[in-house]
Amino acid sequence: MLSVAEAAAKILDLTPLPTEVEPVPLDTALGRILAQAIPSPLDFPHWDNSAMDGYAVRYADVQGARADQPRSLTVIETIPAGRSPTRPVGPGQAARILTGSMLPAGADTVVMQEVTQRSGDRVLVLAAPEPAQFVRHRGSYCRAGDPLMAPGLVIGGPELAVLASAQCSEVPVWPQPRVAILSAGDELVTPDRPLRPGQIVDSNQYALAALVRQAGAVPIPLGIVPDQPQALSAAVQSALAQADVIVSSGGVSVGDYDYVDEILADLGATLHMRSVAVKPGKPLTVATFAAESGHAPLYFGLPGNPVSALVTFWRFVAPALRKRSGRAAGWGPLFVPAVTHCDLKAGGQRETYLWGRLEMAADGYRFELAGGGHNSGNLINLAGTNALAVVPVGTKLVSAGETVQVMVVG
Repeated sequence: MLSVAEAAAKILDLTPLPTEVEPVPLDTALGRILAQAIPSPLDFPHWDNSAMDGYAVRYADVQGARADQPRSLTVIETIPAGRSPTRPVGPGQAARILTGSMLPAGADTVVMQEVTQRSGDRVLVLAAPEPAQFVRHRGSYCRAGDPLMAPGLVIGGPELAVLASAQCSEVPVWPQPRVAILSAGDELVTPDRPLRPGQIVDSNQYALAALVRQAGAVPIPLGIVPDQPQALSAAVQSALAQADVIVSSGGVSVGDYDYVDEILADLGATLHMRSVAVKPGKPLTVATFAAESGHAPLYFGLPGNPVSALVTFWRFVAPALRKRSGRAAGWGPLFVPAVTHCDLKAGGQRETYLWGRLEMAADGYRFELAGGGHNSGNLINLAGTNALAVVPVGTKLVSAGETVQVMVVG
């Protein structure tokens, strides 16, 4: 068995970065990964403008102003936001200006209205400002031609605002990976069918599709495949034709009806791993297929037990999808130290992941173990899980009150 760290590193080495670029409209770019650097087409700010409601003045006219020695200036115009000044400001003059309004020629400073008194077309300045106070200078945020954003960035609300401000109506992004999902097992049925003795509902199809979406990829649910080599081979070939990544659950252990590894070998795949020293989730198959026309699918065969399937997805598949999506960095899981509220027990032979909730307290993170049994078939107490406490190899007990590394999953 590979260690968890070895398996995670090997999977990322096997995962290619995207190469094709897909232009999408700005209003559909949320959550996508920027594929190319975006140079600014404009100066930001576009012109000198005011950061305050007040008066645009020449600093030389007001530098000695005090409450007992105010400076009196003639107001020559009012400049609303969105309109250009019509007159330059000369000696002894001022222009009424609002936040965001364009600074008129001749003015170099803005006096905020709170230190002025207005009477008709005259204004008294009662306090001296600093030179260039409350002036946002053209290009001080970004110059035309400077890079606005680097490739690999996840586009969120702030990024959309920047792109809109730069008038980028079309955004170059990486294509979202297409992930085929199939569940292997004669015992599986869909949620809409009545259960017969010995049958179980295929919950993995729904959970994995949701996790694929959360990782920034597009799920392609292919449904349930019976434990028959021909049926499984046909399903895998169908997945290969339409997906960049294939995720199956079930059929990767050592049972009489576990055919996944055999089928992959028959289809010409290279098997890179078959088990990892992790609990839950020891049987984990990772394989690659030879590239055809630039298309080289990556295969993940996850265990069928629901908890094992989710834990192995969070730990190994999600990082690969983040890399395959084109993110510049941050592919791996986020780990934080937390104090556990409960004793955490493990066998010691494998790196063990125990599910529960991570919460922020005044003195740092706290981890609360989910109640009920912690075995790979019990998915009921997974509801509400947002983190997995990691008990390392060689450790059988982390006592309540001790610090443990916790993997954030929600």
